[in-house]
Amino acid sequence: MGASMADHIDNILRKWPFDPQQLSVRIVRATRNRDVLQMRVDLGVLQMELTGRPDGERPGGCESYHAFLVAQASVTGDRFDLTEEHCREIDREFLQFYHRRLCWLRLLQYQRAADDARHTLGLMNFCREYSDDQEWVLSHEQYRPFVLMHRIQSEALAQLESHGYEASVTTIDEGLRELRDFFQEHGADDKFEDDEIVGRLREFRDSLREQFDQRFQLGKDLDAAIAAEEYERAAEIRDQLARLNQPGPR
Repeated sequence: MGASMADHIDNILRKWPFDPQQLSVRIVRATRNRDVLQMRVDLGVLQMELTGRPDGERPGGCESYHAFLVAQASVTGDRFDLTEEHCREIDREFLQFYHRRLCWLRLLQYQRAADDARHTLGLMNFCREYSDDQEWVLSHEQYRPFVLMHRIQSEALAQLESHGYEASVTTIDEGLRELRDFFQEHGADDKFEDDEIVGRLREFRDSLREQFDQRFQLGKDLDAAIAAEEYERAAEIRDQLARLNQPGPR
């Protein structure tokens, strides 16, 4: 039996054209009075749930396939082995959380992006512990620095919004130490200093420090302008501070 005309998504694609120059993401209202996350891709739209597993499934009644595997391993202990089916489902979950993490970053939802990055890192840890297929494990481990970068940046920006500059920089420094441990573990400590991801995180940390120094100086200038009753100048400084206080990387 063929699909009806009502099954196509022509109207959605026409009203929301694909832009190859940027990631197009939005949150829309769906059935059952819930919001869903959508990503526009060149051949259509990916739709994801905001919480739990992005496709909305509950493997074995668990919130995610990772949670299901952890529960299984807790029962069998050292006897637990990952099967080919397990590996296929793990790969599915890796991809789903990757897509949703990108969406959260695009929407500046830093805590949610950090949560999804932590899920991916936890799943990587599980694979490393229970799989005997080192080639398959390394196919995921090679992306650990990239996922760590997303987690570190997201946590730092969440900290910046809630606890300020110093907590944000501390988060980045701790993340850089974690990255160094990863390089040392894989015998690549000599490559740490020249690594692109390490460089990007250090640039991010330096930009936060620069913004903090600007805020400090502008605060002093604002106090001086108010004391001198230079109210037009004070208004200009407040505008500069407001622009600096807008969240997100620059």
